Amino acid sequence: MRRLLLLLPLACSSVAFSQNISFGKKIVDTLTSPYFWGRGYTNDGMKKAADFLSSEFKSYGLEPIGKNYLQQFSYPVNTFPGKMEVTVNGKELIPGKDFIVSPEAKGVKGSGDLEQLDSIQFINRKEMVILKMQDKLTWSVAPEAADYSLILVDKKSLDKSPTTFKVNIDNKVINNFKAANVCGLVKGTVKPDSIIFITAHYDHLGGMGAVTYFPGANDNASGISLLLNLAQYYAKHPQKYSIGFICFAGEEAGLIGSKYFSENPLVPLKNIRFLTNTDLAGTGEEGITVVNATEFPKEFAMMNAVNDENKYVVKINSRGKAANSDHYFFTEKGVPAFFFYTLGGIKAYHDVFDKAATLPLNEHEDLFKLIIKFNEKLMGQYN
Repeated sequence: MRRLLLLLPLACSSVAFSQNISFGKKIVDTLTSPYFWGRGYTNDGMKKAADFLSSEFKSYGLEPIGKNYLQQFSYPVNTFPGKMEVTVNGKELIPGKDFIVSPEAKGVKGSGDLEQLDSIQFINRKEMVILKMQDKLTWSVAPEAADYSLILVDKKSLDKSPTTFKVNIDNKVINNFKAANVCGLVKGTVKPDSIIFITAHYDHLGGMGAVTYFPGANDNASGISLLLNLAQYYAKHPQKYSIGFICFAGEEAGLIGSKYFSENPLVPLKNIRFLTNTDLAGTGEEGITVVNATEFPKEFAMMNAVNDENKYVVKINSRGKAANSDHYFFTEKGVPAFFFYTLGGIKAYHDVFDKAATLPLNEHEDLFKLIIKFNEKLMGQYN
């Protein structure tokens, strides 16, 4: 009997781990599915994701921050909803794998010869089509269309330099693309006006043409899966401080959603005791890096103390201030904040290969525990 009692906590821990990791994988699988189309700017991808997250928050029992969990805003964006056809040297190239268009590319339909500009760039001046040979294809988002069409081609897709081309590319500039941050709260039991926030962006790059989309598994379905796991936990285990959750939109377009929230806060910024932002949380074999560690050395020491005691991740690296995710504009407004990202593992980033099937989420459970224990330390510090 004594042996059974000793084994029982281990069994419960194993079950909890299984439930957390299976939930995390389920969320990543869901958000990277074709239905959400890269959580971007065509096929209502971002709106579908916002609706899904709002529904999740409601099902957990989180209170909305703002109207129906949504803080709406808009911004301009260049989109590619239709044709995405490129042929070079008579070879039809595969979108996303053999080529991408630059995010600011204009729509174009035409063909012709290519003039070599240098060792990697080729141009047709009549159509203003430019081909640039690349070692890796990395996509992004642009607010407007240029007066040219830049096409980035993977060097491995061609066996000789480009001499001829044929293209049919559709673009559409949306001047007021409608997006929304998704915001929920678990009210504190003792100091409800003191808030610790956990944040992550849910948007990604969306689709490039009618048949290709960028799944965004590590960036940042992984962070959202961790956030939702924590939201479920805190809904079942309210703390003495309020725990808030924000899923930001528009991060890939220039941190637009977090900037909007920081300038139009749904809670007084002075009430935010700390904000932890997670982005690229899908690996972790080599540990994590914490941005703003040098800005808030006391809190960084607390996080390291938690990790040293429990051995959650192999290493926590310190990094200084950087405008590389949604923590940034909060820090600029005086809100103490960390942004952490995982290290090691797959290198897929802003490409069609960042997909659920190859994302390990191997530190998902440890990051879950690290944040919970870190927040406990924060609430103890602020007593």
